[in-house]
Amino acid sequence: MTATVWASPLVKGFGADPWWLVLGKALFIFVFLVVMTLFTIWWERRVVARMQNRIGPNRVGPAGLLQSLADGIKLALKEDIIPKAADKVVFVLAPIISTIPAFMAFAVVPLGPRVSIAGHPTNLQVTDLPVAVLYILAVASVGIYGIVLAGWSSGSTYPLLGGLRSTAQLISYEVAMGLSFVGVFLYAGSMSTSQIVAGQANLWYCLLLAPSFVIYTISMVGETNRAPFDLPEAEGELVGGFHTEYSSLKFALFFLAEYVNMVTVSALATTLFLGGWRAPWPISLWSGANHDWWPMLWFLVKLMLFIFVFIWLRGTLPRLRYDQFMRFGWKVLIPVALGWLLLVATARALNNEYSVNRRDILIWGGGAVLVVLLLSFVWDAVASRRAANDADDAEAEFDPMAGGHPVPPLPGQNVPALVGGMTTDHVHDPSRTEDDQ
Repeated sequence: MTATVWASPLVKGFGADPWWLVLGKALFIFVFLVVMTLFTIWWERRVVARMQNRIGPNRVGPAGLLQSLADGIKLALKEDIIPKAADKVVFVLAPIISTIPAFMAFAVVPLGPRVSIAGHPTNLQVTDLPVAVLYILAVASVGIYGIVLAGWSSGSTYPLLGGLRSTAQLISYEVAMGLSFVGVFLYAGSMSTSQIVAGQANLWYCLLLAPSFVIYTISMVGETNRAPFDLPEAEGELVGGFHTEYSSLKFALFFLAEYVNMVTVSALATTLFLGGWRAPWPISLWSGANHDWWPMLWFLVKLMLFIFVFIWLRGTLPRLRYDQFMRFGWKVLIPVALGWLLLVATARALNNEYSVNRRDILIWGGGAVLVVLLLSFVWDAVASRRAANDADDAEAEFDPMAGGHPVPPLPGQNVPALVGGMTTDHVHDPSRTEDDQ
């Protein structure tokens, strides 16, 4: 089967470029991601400032466009401090381990169709693989080691907790993310990014596989540690999380890795669900919309749309509690992703084997899933109401001085009335012995 995939002309076209062209495309990807990071930081500060009725950066450069570059220079000139308790080798390597995979993942993202550069026909993509999407997942998973090692090597409690949170967060949300990809693989018949884009020539997968698209968009926010899922960096709980002890260029590398990952997951969402570099309707009615260099513009517009969603979420939603975040991943996203995957696989099998209309299968199957979800919500509501009634009936005893120090009441417990600054449970009772009191 591997040989068959490699024989596909959509993957076979890679690997024949001259070395200088491959090097030029790799250099372009590096520069593109760095410039996108600088622009995204400026754009985020301006958009959030507008949401909060502030001005934002507007002094350094035209409209403040050079503010991100000035901040980068400032970070480079700051003193580099390494804590005494840190493991120095791992402490230095950790930000490098986080940054390099962030750039490597973009190598298989198609930015456009086949064009001619200096007389050489080439794809606007560094390379492609029969398992390109799995390559992205694997490389992104390696990047988490940098965060974990940063927290462990700092020799401090809060960075260690932040690193452990990142590990649990990645495991939880990468499961749902991987399940959301399977439906795309089933319909595209390949894991190659260029072939997935080719499979969306008539209909984008965000419409055909809408639940997979929604699951991925939620998972990618959790994957990149962005608000409201920025639990590993929660300043109210962990000071700064895994990078609390970092300064100067090492801190800048973590910052760079976060924004490059944000661009990468947005580009992957564009490739898998929004047709990649293909023009949206009605621009697609123009015969030249998907030829030459125009597709890079459509790709960039879709990419910026996803990045705006990241910024919008940060300026709108509060941070979740950690237990809420993990419960949502394991009890909502993963079960829904598994149910949807079962439905999609059944629809594909019936369509291929018995020529059953997949639209009817998805409509009836989706209706059945909605009924099950509604019944589960009703069941949870009834159970919650019954538990609340039981708690009201029980009126559990509450001793605010349990354990020798004041404690707050739990749900369903009533605070005893105060008598002369003391609770009725601690008022002197002549009938009680000294030991009882």
